[in-house]
Amino acid sequence: MENEGRGLHMKVLESLGPAIAAGAHPAGTVLRTDELEERFEVSRTVVREAVRVLESMQLVESRRRVGVTVRPPEQWNVFDPYVIRWRLAGADRPRQLRSLTELRSAIEPVAAALAARFATPAQCAALTEHALGMVSTSRGRQLAAYLVHDIAFHREILTASGNEMFARLGDVVAEVLSGRTHHHVMFPDPDPPAVSLHVRVAEAIREGDAAAAERLTREITVGAMAELEVLAPESGQPAGRG
Repeated sequence: MENEGRGLHMKVLESLGPAIAAGAHPAGTVLRTDELEERFEVSRTVVREAVRVLESMQLVESRRRVGVTVRPPEQWNVFDPYVIRWRLAGADRPRQLRSLTELRSAIEPVAAALAARFATPAQCAALTEHALGMVSTSRGRQLAAYLVHDIAFHREILTASGNEMFARLGDVVAEVLSGRTHHHVMFPDPDPPAVSLHVRVAEAIREGDAAAAERLTREITVGAMAELEVLAPESGQPAGRG
């Protein structure tokens, strides 16, 4: 029964969240609980649970005698993985990708330099494993398999940095990489030089070469931004790099 309730509230959440993120319910729109109950054919308890989740993301605020009000986008928790996923699913995808890639460009090179100083042997081994996994899945249109290694590689760098703030951005990066793949914002096969850079980053971190790790990671993020300029201009066509 508890699982059934969770399934129902996720049904509401996965319909209402993307609609808010896409602007179907602009800031200031009031969503009435009774109307949501009727629309989704669920109980008030289910609606309230879904609204609580949206409130935690700061997409809405709920007040007695007013209802559930959609908040302005600048107040949303833009680091929430669900919010990222929903925004990438909408028409504003190119701008969102650009914003997230700029964030990665600022954080990941520094994280890689720190990882070269603090990564454990196990973390170095994991980076090498996933970099080689990216190589082995970078041909033959294996984007789903490639994505697994790509996400794991970038998560490992953020964690190996030893900076807990950077480590918490792992989910953000995972959503960016997943969103590009799931929305076909990637080449059928990843760019070979970009794939090779991941291997070189893993080597630099393993060798404790912070300057090289930072420089090579910056090349990855600069290349990703350059591809966005070509493949996903803000007018809105496809994008992608690892």
